[in-house]
Amino acid sequence: MMSEKVSLTIDPASCPSQEQALQIITSAVEELGQREAWPDSLVFKVNLVLEELGLNIISYGGESGGPHPEIEIVITSENDSLTIEVSDDGRPFDPFEDAPEATVNAAIEDRRIGGLGIHLVQTMMDDLSYQHTGGKNRLTMVARREE
Repeated sequence: MMSEKVSLTIDPASCPSQEQALQIITSAVEELGQREAWPDSLVFKVNLVLEELGLNIISYGGESGGPHPEIEIVITSENDSLTIEVSDDGRPFDPFEDAPEATVNAAIEDRRIGGLGIHLVQTMMDDLSYQHTGGKNRLTMVARREE
Protein backbone atom coordinates (compact mmCIF):
# COMPACT_ATOMS: atom_id res chain seq x y z
CA MET A 1 0.00 0.00 0.00
CA MET A 2 1.28 3.46 -0.84
CA SER A 3 1.14 6.37 1.49
CA GLU A 4 -1.38 9.04 0.67
CA LYS A 5 -1.69 12.58 1.97
CA VAL A 6 -4.83 14.70 2.08
CA SER A 7 -4.77 18.39 3.01
CA LEU A 8 -7.80 20.49 3.91
CA THR A 9 -8.11 24.16 4.76
CA ILE A 10 -11.22 25.38 6.53
CA ASP A 11 -11.21 29.10 5.78
CA PRO A 12 -13.71 31.23 7.74
CA ALA A 13 -14.41 33.41 4.67
CA SER A 14 -15.51 30.52 2.46
CA CYS A 15 -16.75 28.20 5.20
CA PRO A 16 -18.29 30.27 7.99
CA SER A 17 -20.52 27.66 9.66
CA GLN A 18 -19.69 24.70 11.85
CA GLU A 19 -21.96 22.47 9.76
CA GLN A 20 -20.12 23.33 6.52
CA ALA A 21 -16.72 22.80 8.13
CA LEU A 22 -17.67 19.44 9.62
CA GLN A 23 -19.18 18.26 6.33
CA ILE A 24 -15.95 19.07 4.46
CA ILE A 25 -13.87 17.19 7.06
CA THR A 26 -16.20 14.17 7.21
CA SER A 27 -16.36 13.84 3.41
CA ALA A 28 -12.57 14.00 3.06
CA VAL A 29 -12.02 11.38 5.80
CA GLU A 30 -14.64 9.04 4.33
CA GLU A 31 -13.22 9.36 0.79
CA LEU A 32 -9.66 8.69 1.99
CA GLY A 33 -10.82 5.79 4.13
CA GLN A 34 -12.63 4.27 1.17
CA ARG A 35 -9.64 4.67 -1.18
CA GLU A 36 -7.29 3.17 1.41
CA ALA A 37 -9.72 0.44 2.60
CA TRP A 38 -9.67 1.56 6.24
CA PRO A 39 -11.81 -0.45 8.64
CA ASP A 40 -15.06 1.33 9.55
CA SER A 41 -13.82 1.67 13.13
CA LEU A 42 -10.85 3.76 11.96
CA VAL A 43 -13.03 6.05 9.80
CA PHE A 44 -15.34 6.53 12.79
CA LYS A 45 -12.45 7.27 15.17
CA VAL A 46 -10.79 9.81 12.85
CA ASN A 47 -14.09 11.57 12.11
CA LEU A 48 -15.00 11.74 15.81
CA VAL A 49 -11.62 13.17 16.81
CA LEU A 50 -11.58 15.73 13.98
CA GLU A 51 -15.18 16.75 14.67
CA GLU A 52 -14.37 17.34 18.34
CA LEU A 53 -11.21 19.33 17.59
CA GLY A 54 -12.88 21.27 14.76
CA LEU A 55 -15.83 22.26 16.93
CA ASN A 56 -13.50 23.36 19.73
CA ILE A 57 -11.39 25.49 17.38
CA ILE A 58 -14.45 27.04 15.69
CA SER A 59 -16.25 27.67 19.01
CA TYR A 60 -13.37 28.86 21.19
CA GLY A 61 -10.32 29.65 19.06
CA GLY A 62 -11.31 33.00 17.60
CA GLU A 63 -11.95 36.39 19.06
CA SER A 64 -15.40 36.78 20.58
CA GLY A 65 -17.87 37.73 17.85
CA GLY A 66 -15.24 37.43 15.12
CA PRO A 67 -14.75 34.76 12.49
CA HIS A 68 -13.40 31.37 13.52
CA PRO A 69 -9.70 30.69 12.98
CA GLU A 70 -8.44 29.16 9.76
CA ILE A 71 -8.01 25.41 10.30
CA GLU A 72 -5.59 23.24 8.35
CA ILE A 73 -5.80 19.46 8.50
CA VAL A 74 -3.25 17.12 6.93
CA ILE A 75 -3.86 13.37 7.07
CA THR A 76 -1.01 11.11 6.00
CA SER A 77 -1.95 7.46 5.58
CA GLU A 78 0.88 4.95 5.85
CA ASN A 79 0.85 1.14 5.88
CA ASP A 80 0.55 0.77 9.65
CA SER A 81 -0.70 4.17 10.86
CA LEU A 82 -2.27 7.53 10.13
CA THR A 83 -0.70 10.82 11.11
CA ILE A 84 -3.16 13.65 11.53
CA GLU A 85 -1.94 17.21 11.88
CA VAL A 86 -4.40 19.93 12.87
CA SER A 87 -3.24 23.52 12.96
CA ASP A 88 -5.07 26.79 13.42
CA ASP A 89 -4.24 30.47 13.76
CA GLY A 90 -6.48 30.98 16.78
CA ARG A 91 -5.54 31.87 20.33
CA PRO A 92 -2.70 29.72 21.73
CA PHE A 93 -4.27 26.69 23.41
CA ASP A 94 -2.35 23.63 24.60
CA PRO A 95 -5.03 20.95 25.03
CA PHE A 96 -2.82 19.01 27.46
CA GLU A 97 -2.14 21.98 29.74
CA ASP A 98 -5.01 24.43 29.19
CA ALA A 99 -8.09 22.18 28.94
CA PRO A 100 -9.91 21.41 32.19
CA GLU A 101 -9.42 17.86 33.40
CA ALA A 102 -12.41 15.72 32.45
CA THR A 103 -14.42 14.29 35.31
CA VAL A 104 -15.17 10.88 33.82
CA ASN A 105 -15.79 8.94 37.03
CA ALA A 106 -18.48 11.19 38.54
CA ALA A 107 -22.21 10.88 37.95
CA ILE A 108 -23.34 12.83 34.87
CA GLU A 109 -25.07 15.53 36.95
CA ASP A 110 -21.92 16.01 39.06
CA ARG A 111 -19.50 16.41 36.14
CA ARG A 112 -18.14 19.85 35.39
CA ILE A 113 -18.36 21.14 31.84
CA GLY A 114 -15.27 20.97 29.69
CA GLY A 115 -12.37 18.67 29.04
CA LEU A 116 -14.36 15.65 27.87
CA GLY A 117 -13.58 16.20 24.19
CA ILE A 118 -9.84 16.41 24.79
CA HIS A 119 -10.09 13.33 27.01
CA LEU A 120 -11.84 11.55 24.11
CA VAL A 121 -9.07 12.58 21.69
CA GLN A 122 -6.37 11.39 24.11
CA THR A 123 -8.16 8.06 24.58
CA MET A 124 -8.74 7.39 20.87
CA MET A 125 -5.34 8.37 19.46
CA ASP A 126 -2.13 6.41 20.04
CA ASP A 127 0.29 9.37 20.09
CA LEU A 128 -0.33 13.08 20.59
CA SER A 129 1.90 16.14 20.62
CA TYR A 130 1.23 19.88 20.69
CA GLN A 131 3.33 22.89 19.88
CA HIS A 132 2.68 26.56 19.23
CA THR A 133 4.97 27.77 16.45
CA GLY A 134 4.78 30.46 13.82
CA GLY A 135 1.65 31.90 15.43
CA LYS A 136 -0.22 28.60 15.07
CA ASN A 137 -1.47 25.86 17.33
CA ARG A 138 -0.24 22.51 15.96
CA LEU A 139 -1.61 19.22 17.23
CA THR A 140 -0.12 16.05 15.77
CA MET A 141 -1.85 12.71 16.36
CA VAL A 142 -1.07 9.17 15.32
CA ALA A 143 -3.61 6.37 15.03
CA ARG A 144 -2.24 2.90 14.49
CA ARG A 145 -4.21 0.68 12.16
CA GLU A 146 -5.86 -2.23 13.90
CA GLU A 147 -5.62 -5.50 12.06
